[in-house]
Amino acid sequence: MTDNIESLVLEHLRHIRGRVDQIGDDIMDLKHRMSGLESAMVGVKRELNHGDETDARQQVSIDRIVERIERIERRLELLP
Repeated sequence: MTDNIESLVLEHLRHIRGRVDQIGDDIMDLKHRMSGLESAMVGVKRELNHGDETDARQQVSIDRIVERIERIERRLELLP
């Protein structure tokens, strides 16, 4: 009877070890996928920052054009 109990315990331990190994593999896969997502997020943030810089440059250009137009209108006495 002791042999049966030992055999049963060993069978359960093998099953548990197999599941733990599978969980370890799954966690490793999740870590790789998370690293990929983090890298993608860095790229998205970089693109957003680049877009903000472009918007700022365009606004500066627009402000300069508006100033020039106002100066021209004043010289031509088009402004009240």
